[in-house]
Amino acid sequence: MPRGTLLGAVALLAAATAPLTAYAHGRPPVPRGDRLVVTIAHAGRADGTYVLRCHPGSGSHPDPAGACAILDRRTIWGRNPFAPVPRGRMCSMEYGGPATARISGVWAGRPVDARYDRRDGCQVARWNDLVPLLPDVRSWTPPRRTPAGAGGRHG
Repeated sequence: MPRGTLLGAVALLAAATAPLTAYAHGRPPVPRGDRLVVTIAHAGRADGTYVLRCHPGSGSHPDPAGACAILDRRTIWGRNPFAPVPRGRMCSMEYGGPATARISGVWAGRPVDARYDRRDGCQVARWNDLVPLLPDVRSWTPPRRTPAGAGGRHG
């Protein structure tokens, strides 16, 4: 057997058994992969803090498979799926409700610390692009205002 092939086989065997060796010494292997903490506020029933692990999908997030799938679709080489709205962008004055979110952790080997709200059309679109990682709050409607004096009929 050529020496290069033998050294390659030994290196491959050492790399494959390294996690097993750590576990055999009483230490569980360090979890690898993507891990995000998603904190939701002012979104009603969706409020809370959730952990999401991807590859494989797990954690306390209500829909880890869906959340990981949307992130995988939005992760494109050279683009940050959590990027803020660029400065100077024209946005509609659409108010999407009081919901806020913070996403922190690691995605695709990079640190993440992103904040979300629904204060204008650009922010609403940015939020909606990450549903189901973020809750679908599109059904939120502001309270109705009743004009003064319109409460009843006088007879």
